[in-house]
Amino acid sequence: MNYQAPLEEFNFLLNTFFDIKSSSYEQVFKNLDSEIISTILNEGKRLSEEVLAPINQVGDLKPAKLNGTNVECPPGFIEAYRAIKDGGWIGISGDPQFGGMGLPITLTTCLNEMMSSACLSLALNPLMTQGQIEALENYACEEIKALYLPKLNSGTWTGTMNLTEPHAGSDVGSLSTKAEPLVDGTFEIYGQKIYISWGDHDLAENICHLVLARLPGCPKGVKGISLFIVPKFIPDQEGNLGSMNKLKPISLEKKMGLHGSPTAVMQYDGAKGWLIGKKNEGMAAMFTMMNNARLGVGVQGLSQCERATQTATRFATGRIQGKSPVIDEKTEGIIQHADVRRNLMTMRVLTTVCRYICFDTALSLDKNKFGGDTKSAARAAFLIPIAKSFSTECGCKVSEIGIQVHGGMGYIEDTGVSQFYRDVRVTAIYEGTNGIQAIDLVTRKLADNGKVAKSLLLEIREVEEQAGSELQDLANKVSEVRHEVSKSLEWILNTSEVNDRLAGATPFLRAFSLLLGAKYLLREAIISDNQDRLALSKFYINQILPQAKAEANAARQNAGELYDYKFEEYFE
Repeated sequence: MNYQAPLEEFNFLLNTFFDIKSSSYEQVFKNLDSEIISTILNEGKRLSEEVLAPINQVGDLKPAKLNGTNVECPPGFIEAYRAIKDGGWIGISGDPQFGGMGLPITLTTCLNEMMSSACLSLALNPLMTQGQIEALENYACEEIKALYLPKLNSGTWTGTMNLTEPHAGSDVGSLSTKAEPLVDGTFEIYGQKIYISWGDHDLAENICHLVLARLPGCPKGVKGISLFIVPKFIPDQEGNLGSMNKLKPISLEKKMGLHGSPTAVMQYDGAKGWLIGKKNEGMAAMFTMMNNARLGVGVQGLSQCERATQTATRFATGRIQGKSPVIDEKTEGIIQHADVRRNLMTMRVLTTVCRYICFDTALSLDKNKFGGDTKSAARAAFLIPIAKSFSTECGCKVSEIGIQVHGGMGYIEDTGVSQFYRDVRVTAIYEGTNGIQAIDLVTRKLADNGKVAKSLLLEIREVEEQAGSELQDLANKVSEVRHEVSKSLEWILNTSEVNDRLAGATPFLRAFSLLLGAKYLLREAIISDNQDRLALSKFYINQILPQAKAEANAARQNAGELYDYKFEEYFE
């Protein structure tokens, strides 16, 4: 199974659609000319296609394993990680003061898509480290920054986040891991954490865990949680590694997918840790890491859309089966059958929409980071749950359609296409389930009385108004859906029952996501004369976008009917 990095799509988005050389992005890309960007993308392409893609199925068939208290990674992973590390790709967006490259998150998004498409299991490791880098940049003291950030940016050390406990899943406020203060200002950490991605491995010389724990006498719930950095090996002030800390992986989860990525149960038995940020304010620091990771997870969903679409298209082109009405005499691949083409068009257009949403989110983050644009920060915050939820949901859907395109061969493990679905399925769950993303959207992200949401709806209207007569029918259909979504937004903002708002959260997020996709594709049809792009835009607006009307309507229903069916009595 070959993978080809979609550089043509990256270049179109960067140079044509978003026009990163325009004044809007001057602060973000001012030190990057086209040649530098091209070099970065081409090197990422080479790394992904030649180094990472060949080990993807290896990791699936020969999973990471726990040997005593140390994890051994699948064959080829050490060498592949070294190539990522030596290329400087881990700290691509890190602060140059601490060894990072200081490049825009948008370029990190391109690189992460390519690496994740090539080998999602391994690409998850740098993603976790990138999130930790951002958390430390924003919340750690100068001493911790100077010690840890150069090692993390270089990939010499890697990072994890430790939130979940056996009794406390998404309800982080009920965690019970303890932090006991010591006289030297450090802390001893006691407790157990589960679902720790890359909690242990043999790729790097040290593993740095960001751990949520409670201090003595702290308030209950999330207001009493602090954040600590707890390294596997305790370093001195120069970064030289000393004794092993009092922590260990006690088991690895047996998972549906992502077999190459070790997911550990971590035990802390008085492990030495250092406070990050202020006491009892650990959730704020962890959310910085999680927001970074949530966009990254959205990109993971996008990556499997791309990989599944490429693989299914290649298979459908070469698979000879039956005769299509559009072919007169000779038999062609099943790609000539209308229903197969519908599947492939759906896969390709959803992949395109996910890429637009993730890019738009990354660019908004960059405009805030490099230009101090607070409006862009609010815009990014609104888009992050959409990017995470919609892209991972599409990752599951598109990879599942890819299996269908393969027919019986898709159900056979030798083809490897089921791996895309098995690997991507967890992305809709971790870093906050997609249901939690939807709740976040209709609560926290609408706490401004819908200001950002309304500004995005205005952007969509402006694109509609740019459409010429030849695209007016498409623009009208987008406008019709925009009115339905606007109606749902007002309903959510004005409903007095919190549970009614929560009941409509997921359909509202889907409706808004589908409408955003229409905005991107309508504008693409306006600015591009490429007939393939026009075909995708027409297919999406005519055949996919109508789903948004049903979702918008569902978002306006109250919660009552969800409770009419008595699940509680079913097993009595």
